[in-house]
Amino acid sequence: MNQDAQFWIETIALWQPVTRAFLFAWGAGDPFWLLAMKRLFLLMPLGAVVLGYWTSVLSVPTIVVRAKRRTFVSLVLVTWWDLARAIFTFWGGVFRFLVRLVISLLGACQMILVGVWAVVQELIALPLRMIRSVGSNVLQPGIPWIAVGMTFFWCVFEAMIFTYVMTSLVIDTLSNLAGTEMTETAVRIPLFLFMLFIVLGSYAVLSTWAAALKSRDWPTIVKIGVMELVAMFVEVVFLYREFVDALVPWFAQHSSGNFDLGIVGTLVIAGVTWLGIRSMTWFLFASSGTPTMMAIIQRQGVGNRDAAGEAQPGFKFFSDNFAGQLRNEFQWVGAEGERLLESFLVPPMQVVAAALNFVTLLVSNRHFIDLPLQKVEDFKDARLLVAELNNARVRKAA
Repeated sequence: MNQDAQFWIETIALWQPVTRAFLFAWGAGDPFWLLAMKRLFLLMPLGAVVLGYWTSVLSVPTIVVRAKRRTFVSLVLVTWWDLARAIFTFWGGVFRFLVRLVISLLGACQMILVGVWAVVQELIALPLRMIRSVGSNVLQPGIPWIAVGMTFFWCVFEAMIFTYVMTSLVIDTLSNLAGTEMTETAVRIPLFLFMLFIVLGSYAVLSTWAAALKSRDWPTIVKIGVMELVAMFVEVVFLYREFVDALVPWFAQHSSGNFDLGIVGTLVIAGVTWLGIRSMTWFLFASSGTPTMMAIIQRQGVGNRDAAGEAQPGFKFFSDNFAGQLRNEFQWVGAEGERLLESFLVPPMQVVAAALNFVTLLVSNRHFIDLPLQKVEDFKDARLLVAELNNARVRKAA
């Protein structure tokens, strides 16, 4: 038998105990629960012990040529101590992870149940909070929604009245123009929309004129004043006149003899009626509601502001307590996820780091990673570790 064959036979003989140990730790042919336990608790520690053993054996001959022999031997013993502690930490970390997992699952179930109950409470209390919000908005400074609603309601009401008064005249006019008889159904809806736009435009002109008077912008006052006179003339002649004409039979019924109001009397009564209605509605609600409606139409924004001009928070679908509780639950989920991740990653990484320390101790006479690892942030980046090794090599050479 030559020397090469003798060498390989001895090498195989040396590796047979290691092979048997790995086969035992692999647990092939064992029941599933025993196989899982062996691979979980024995495979990684056995690999680290084998790596530490062979690197220690290879480092023994190098003691002769090393400068700091006593320090090197101390580091070898410390590395074995770190490996033993890392293995026990790994075994205990498995149970710690299982306990942490159970705690996290129970906490998640509790969070879901409490969250569902909180949502149910929020939905039950939602109508009450809406009523309270509406009441507080009515009593506190902000957007005059009541004035906006009353202004729009009055415009619709006035458009309905004028639609009723003007329907017969419009039907006669359109029938003469078209040469066919027009029905009320085909006329009233377009006529109502037309009257609504006219009334809304009348309040818009009046609002612009009032803003110009307040700012004392005389050119704008004169210009808008002329437009307001034109709007007044159109409404009095074409709308309020018809309204007064509809009241003539009532005037004639309560007067003696022949009653002839005349065009002057009709226009005077129509003008006074227009002025009275516009004045009462303007000072009651239109002066506050019209600017808001114009801001909505012009997309200028109607942010809810108090008397000092500062923005006020609007109505929230969920209360602040529920939002705060939801925020706290998300923070708990993030923190619990980090703790669960640390309990899962740190114990096996302790074993890996302790095994790598044997290799770096043999090569560069220093540990690769400082143990123990407490959290995921202690896992140094690979570039940082390479830089530290290079710096240590440079200092050693110097």
